[in-house]
Amino acid sequence: MNAAPADQIRLLDLQALDTRLGQLAHKRRSLPEHAEIQALEGDLAQHRDLLVAAQTEESDTAREQAKAEQDVDQVRKRAARDQQRLDSGAGMTPKDLENLQHEVASLAKRQGDLEDVVLEIMERREAAQERVTELTSRVEAVQGKVDAAVARRDEALAEIDAEAAKVTKERGIVADSVPADLLKLYDKLREKEGGVGAARLYQRRCEGCRLELNITELNEVRAAAADAVVRCENCRRILVRTPESGL
Repeated sequence: MNAAPADQIRLLDLQALDTRLGQLAHKRRSLPEHAEIQALEGDLAQHRDLLVAAQTEESDTAREQAKAEQDVDQVRKRAARDQQRLDSGAGMTPKDLENLQHEVASLAKRQGDLEDVVLEIMERREAAQERVTELTSRVEAVQGKVDAAVARRDEALAEIDAEAAKVTKERGIVADSVPADLLKLYDKLREKEGGVGAARLYQRRCEGCRLELNITELNEVRAAAADAVVRCENCRRILVRTPESGL
C-alpha cells in the first residue's frame, strides 16, 4: 500500500485522538464514585431491610399490645360487675357469696398478670420504636451519601463526555483527511492491536511495541519509497517515518 508521507503522518494525529478517547473511556469506567455508590447502595439496602424488620416488629407488638389491653379491660369489667354483685349481696346464699369472693380474687390476680404482660409488650414496642427511629436516621444518612456520590459521579461523567464529544469531532475531521484505504488498514490494526494501529518510528524504535529495529529491518525501511506504507516486523502496526526516525 502507498500513501503520501503527509497522510501517513496524519495517522499519528489520528492515533493520538484515538488514544485519548480510549483514556476517557477507561476513566469513565474507573471513576471511584462507581465503587463508592455500589458499596453505599449495598449498605443502604441492608439498613432498609433492618428498618423493615424493625417496623414489622413495632407493628406486630402494637397489635399484641392492643389485644392484651383488650383482655385486661374485659377482666376489669367482669371484676367490676362481680364486685357490685358482691357488695349488694341481694338474693345470694352464703355459698354464692363465697364463690363470688373467690372469683373476684381470681379475676384480680388475672388482671394483675395481664397488666404485667401489657407492660412487657409495651417495653418491647418501645424498643422497636427506638430501633425504627435509629434505623430511619441511618437510612436517611446513607441515602444522603448515595445522593452526594451520584451527583459527583454525574458531574464527572458530564465532563468526560463533553471532552469525548470534542475529541470525537476532531477525530472525524482528521479521519476525513486520510485516504480511505489507509484509514481502513489503520482501523483494522487498531482494533486488533489493543487500540494502537499506527506508531512513530523514533530513534530506530517502534513506539507501538517499544522494540528497536535490527539492522536488517532498518535497511528495509530505509530502502522503502517515501510513500510506501511500512509495517513494524514485531507488532505489525503501521510504522510512520518522521525526521526523528534515525534512518
